Amino acid sequence: MKQSWKPGNMVYPLPAVLVTCRHNNIDNVVTVAWTGTICTNPPMVYISVRPERYSYDLIKESGIFTINLTTKELVKATDFCGVRSGRNVDKFKEMNLEKEPAIKIDCPVLAKSPVNIECRVKEILELGSHHMFIADVLNVQVDEACLEENGRLALEKTKPIVYSHGEYYDLGNLLGTFGYSVRKKRKKK
Repeated sequence: MKQSWKPGNMVYPLPAVLVTCRHNNIDNVVTVAWTGTICTNPPMVYISVRPERYSYDLIKESGIFTINLTTKELVKATDFCGVRSGRNVDKFKEMNLEKEPAIKIDCPVLAKSPVNIECRVKEILELGSHHMFIADVLNVQVDEACLEENGRLALEKTKPIVYSHGEYYDLGNLLGTFGYSVRKKRKKK
């Protein structure tokens, strides 16, 4: 038997990412779980941020941000950057987060993040408690340590984390690959 609950956001788990932003030489980093892919071609993503968050105005005014994927090693920083405001504390300093320059935008990326996605805001949708920044992906930086010899991105080696109902988890075992359910089985010889 199932219970009927009031309407709410129940799409879990979600990626917990660290979003870096810069405006007028002020840098900040904020944790975002409301994020994802919108389109493959052209490559587009979104983040949803509450307007009262310090990073909101930095992103709105600059029109740029970077999505930095997180790992088990970054879980404490991921939590800290979501519960502390950049108005009151330098989160980069407090969490020892080393900044590196982005390639296509004037915004820092996180050195310890295995993947940095450089974004330019295309549109802002004011939806209610959160406003959605729809953005074009201008560049992706990938740590070479995450690549296999054939060039495949082996993100699982970085121990990525997800967020679910106020808790952070690492990912479990591989259960299948895209298309495995319809792939024809090879005949044994």
